Amino acid sequence: MKLIAIDIDGTLLDSQWQIPEANSQAIVEAIARGIEVILVTGRRFDFARPVAVRLPCELLLIVNNGALIKSLDGQTHFRSLLSAATARGVLKATTEYRTGAALVFDRPKTAQIVLEHIDWNDPVRHAYYERNSEFISQVTPLEDALSEDPIQVMFSGGWNTIRELQQILQHAPAAVDYTLAITEYENKDFSILDVISPSCSKGATLKEWARRRGIAREDVMAVGDNWNDHDMLEFAGLPVVMGNCVPELKSRGWPVTLTNDEGGLAAAIRTYAFKE
Repeated sequence: MKLIAIDIDGTLLDSQWQIPEANSQAIVEAIARGIEVILVTGRRFDFARPVAVRLPCELLLIVNNGALIKSLDGQTHFRSLLSAATARGVLKATTEYRTGAALVFDRPKTAQIVLEHIDWNDPVRHAYYERNSEFISQVTPLEDALSEDPIQVMFSGGWNTIRELQQILQHAPAAVDYTLAITEYENKDFSILDVISPSCSKGATLKEWARRRGIAREDVMAVGDNWNDHDMLEFAGLPVVMGNCVPELKSRGWPVTLTNDEGGLAAAIRTYAFKE
């Protein structure tokens, strides 16, 4: 292996959002062996960086489901934005889902996340709002915030609601103008649907990074647990899914490691990359 791509939530992190020591040690050892490690996540850069800096090593991040590649100092190596016109069309077609809608921008800090509705007492979203309060602003109607191209339109809500929205956007006439990335937590009845630029995904951006680095697909390992990891796993020469992954990923016949609470990432690295 020359490159290991690692999802963050449900893969690198355990269910308490901590990095198990075994995972940290395996990543440090991989880098010491000359293997490049890159974190690949649906999170924004400023939400992913605090996780990345817990690891005692330098690495890159593919964030926003493939829309950006950034180093820890914030330097951008790749960017694929959604056009403002497409974002406006998506908002127009999904007015019934505005409560859970947000625009996400590639900005230094203020107004990275723009929402039309903010309920600070929302039982599901309040923790996210609090953790990201310095990055959030409110604009009504949401279309008025489209003064520049966003990274994505993001929807969050109950599992069934977001599945319903996914179907609407998949079959919309303008579906060729964007890509959908869904992350589901069925046990929490919560899902996130990201509308990003066409042909953009974790897998597409990982492929582009491997090309730039001169690394063959066969020398890439990827570890993930959710729907938005599918393209990344499909691209990798060695895909490994977590024991806690969504059932549909297990049905692909890919190797399955332990769960994120059992150090599954470390086990995957040691078993498949180190051949221990």
